[in-house]
Amino acid sequence: MLFCIAYKKAISSLAGLTLAFVPVAGRGRGMEVGGMMDAGSFGAAVLAGMIYVLVPGPATLATLSLSVARGRAVAACFLVAHLVGDVVWAVLALLALAGVSRLGPGLFDLLGLACGAYLIWLGWKALRATEPKAGGPVVESPVRSGLLFGLSNPKAYPFALAMLGALLGRDAAGLGVSQAAVLLAGCTLGFVLADLIVIFWTGLSGIRRFYHRHSGLIGRAMGVVFIAFGLKSAHEAVSALRGRV
Repeated sequence: MLFCIAYKKAISSLAGLTLAFVPVAGRGRGMEVGGMMDAGSFGAAVLAGMIYVLVPGPATLATLSLSVARGRAVAACFLVAHLVGDVVWAVLALLALAGVSRLGPGLFDLLGLACGAYLIWLGWKALRATEPKAGGPVVESPVRSGLLFGLSNPKAYPFALAMLGALLGRDAAGLGVSQAAVLLAGCTLGFVLADLIVIFWTGLSGIRRFYHRHSGLIGRAMGVVFIAFGLKSAHEAVSALRGRV
């Protein structure tokens, strides 16, 4: 429980850091003459994308285990698949800001339950393993697991909606295709840059030596963390559903 509270505070702090940067970049000044985005708004979109990826979570642990056990190329496959989910949620957030569609909170409650169940299952597998698997609980299919991690994250859409909404300000109502494309490009660039950073540090020789030396303990610790995140996600979803009944 303390771990979950600390994690939530870390996310809030980093989100606040991004929002603090937005006025410097030009909050509410996203569209210039000709409907083009200014460089400051694009840079803020890149920063928001990077912060979203670099906040530690289950995907970071999965990347670490894959990178150490099977190399950076396999970890990159996981993150590329995860990137698909990140981009999908960013697109949906932009559509919502443009007034095209808006996903109801009930969907994310159900998604939170599904995400929680998936993480608990992965964690339970890791804890029950007689011998810790090389690559951790997602070793069977990095690409499939990356897609599941990216698409089942119930916090991705609200985070993208909040960050992009702060970037656009009052200009959100007039968001056009060209402006949305530039913002999406900025977020995607941020996702990719952050993924490269994660691939780099998880494959460092010192990290690999430490992981192999304590692979049993780390594998089971990963299982506990996955279960903790799963329980947190499921608890929040159930609480939200009860509040709407």
